Amino acid sequence: MAAKLKKGDQVIVLAGKDKGKKGEIASIDPKSGKAIVNGVNMAIRHTKQSQTTQGGRIPQAMPIDLSNIAMVDPKDGGPTRVGFRVEGDKKVRYAKKSGEVING
Repeated sequence: MAAKLKKGDQVIVLAGKDKGKKGEIASIDPKSGKAIVNGVNMAIRHTKQSQTTQGGRIPQAMPIDLSNIAMVDPKDGGPTRVGFRVEGDKKVRYAKKSGEVING
């Protein structure tokens, strides 16, 4: 299946404890169907001090299911689905809500 969401996309959370929050996709795992979004689904990880790191309680973004996030519409800032169309000789992603072409 084609990648509707990619690294660097602005997304909004649709369900869960962070519902309504916006963030940028840091990484995506298509095999498990999850993505890591900066500032969303944060958890505290306890790390041991070493010569290179300070250690302590470090907040870390945890994976969130792709079904719980949606692309932010470039026109109105709300959630939108993503579609594909051919413009000229290029296949582009577009926001189904407004019809705007999505960068990238």
